Amino acid sequence: MLFRSLPGPAKVTIKEWDVPTPGSRPHDPLAMPDGSLWYTGHRASVLGRLDPKTGKITEYKTRTPVSGPHGLAGDKDGNIWFTGNFKGYIGKLDVKSGQFTEYRLPDPKARDPHTPIFDKTGNLWFTVQGGNMIGRLVPATGEIKLVEAPTPKSLPYGTVIDSKNLLWIVLFGTNKIASIDNNMKVTEYTLPNAEARPRRLAIDANDVIWYSDFARGYLGKFDTKTGKFVKEYLSPSGAKSEPYGITVIDGIVWYNEGNAKPNGLVRFDPKTESFQSFPILPSGGGVVRNMMPTADKKGIVMAESAANKVAIATIE
Repeated sequence: MLFRSLPGPAKVTIKEWDVPTPGSRPHDPLAMPDGSLWYTGHRASVLGRLDPKTGKITEYKTRTPVSGPHGLAGDKDGNIWFTGNFKGYIGKLDVKSGQFTEYRLPDPKARDPHTPIFDKTGNLWFTVQGGNMIGRLVPATGEIKLVEAPTPKSLPYGTVIDSKNLLWIVLFGTNKIASIDNNMKVTEYTLPNAEARPRRLAIDANDVIWYSDFARGYLGKFDTKTGKFVKEYLSPSGAKSEPYGITVIDGIVWYNEGNAKPNGLVRFDPKTESFQSFPILPSGGGVVRNMMPTADKKGIVMAESAANKVAIATIE
């Protein structure tokens, strides 16, 4: 489907870099405090680090071949953590030594570890999409706990942490959002449209969740304080635009339209309820599955799966 461009107040400059290994399928990006952009080479089984100032890319091959590194998270010591999507483990890369550590999931049914995120106390939470589970890893001990999502085949997917250190996830296999507390109790919240399939989410300073409804082409709003759906907005390119990666910067929601040609980068201002959209990338995008702000919050890091590239969108 064709991308629909809408005018607005922001200016965006997008720069792309080819990753070294052909067919890597860069999946998730990670912005680190030193300004570097990390990515997972899902099919090449590598983690990559880009220095945007020099354009130098360094790749680290996983210890276990064909691990399918998927989601990324960085800890306070600069270590890079990832989900070994194909091999059922959580991985850690010590960047200083280049050494990998692997934490195997304790349940063989825990297939497809997906999206990781650190909470405010340093514990690593993660979704297990194919196994219909949510997990928590304590880095100090390596202890892993898993809990099944109440709804069968709900495909736990994107994650955020709110200001009270509560984990929220979207359940891509159904029309639900869920929270999980430190006792591993899962609470589900049903969205009003039965066809909704939220895929990723972002959270603002007011603990309002914004989610990309991949199936229906909508941006959705959910209030964590009340546990209630608030409103939804049709994406500029329409019902088949497939909103995917999403983030919030200074109260403004940014996300991509993965099915638009070229991919669209969309800006949404909640105060005015107005959209602005940009052709996302010079290469066309190739589906941006996740995104996050740069450390200075002046840009957005992205990985382009089908284009074998990574990119930074600088906001002016």
